Amino acid sequence: MHDEAVDAVYELVISVDVRRSSDYDDRGKTRMREQLYGILGQAFAAAGVPDSSVHREDRGDGVLAAIAGSVPPARLLGVWLTEVHENLRRENPALLAPLGLRIGLHIGPVTHDAVGISGAAVDLACRLADAQQARELLDQEQADLVVVASDRLYHEVITQGGRFIEPEHYAPAQVRVKETETAAWFLLPGRPRPSGVPGAQPGARAAAQPGLTAQPGMTVHGDMSVHHDNTYRGPVHIGRKGQDA
Repeated sequence: MHDEAVDAVYELVISVDVRRSSDYDDRGKTRMREQLYGILGQAFAAAGVPDSSVHREDRGDGVLAAIAGSVPPARLLGVWLTEVHENLRRENPALLAPLGLRIGLHIGPVTHDAVGISGAAVDLACRLADAQQARELLDQEQADLVVVASDRLYHEVITQGGRFIEPEHYAPAQVRVKETETAAWFLLPGRPRPSGVPGAQPGARAAAQPGLTAQPGMTVHGDMSVHHDNTYRGPVHIGRKGQDA
C-alpha cells in the first residue's frame, strides 16, 4: 500500500531566532515572546500581508513561517524586513534585554500537513538562521537584526530589486550548519554591505549598482547607506520614516 501523496507548494520560508534566548528566565521569556510576536505581526500588517497568507509555528525561542505564493516575495524582502528592523529600533531602547533577531530566508517547495510544514526549503531556512556567522555578525556589529538569505532567493528575487531592497548591501559567504554546506547572503538592515563575515566570498557575483565601490575591511557601527549619484558623509538611516526615526 502506498502512502497518499501530499503536494508541496512553492512558498517563502522565514525562520526567526532570538539571540541568546537561554539567558531569559521564565518571566523574561514570556515578555520576550510577546515583544517578538508584536514586532513580527505589526510588520506583516504594515507590509500588507494578510493573516490568511501566513502559516506560523511557534518555536519557543523563535517563529517559523511560510508565506503563501500569492504574496510577492519582494514585499517580504523589502517592506516587511524594513518594518521588522524599524520596530526593533523603536522597542529596544526601552528594554533591559534588547531583542536581537536572526532571520533565515529561503524559497522553495513546502509541504503542509495537519501539524505543520516540512521540506528541504524549511530545513535550509532554519539552518541559515542558526548559522554561526549570523550569531557572530549580530554580536560584533552590535546589531538588532541580521538577515541570511539563501543563494536561490538572492539570485531569483533580491537581485531584481524592489521597494527597500538593496542587493548590493548583501555579503556572500559559505555556511556550514549540520550536514548542510551552501552559499548564503548576509544583510544588516539599514547598513551597507557587512565586511568581515567568516567564510566570505569577496569575488562572488553580486548585483552591484553602477558607481558603487566596495570598501574592503570597512566595519560600520550605526545606520548608514550609499546610493548611486548621492554622497553621504555621516550616519544616515535608510528605511521608512516615522516619529521614532
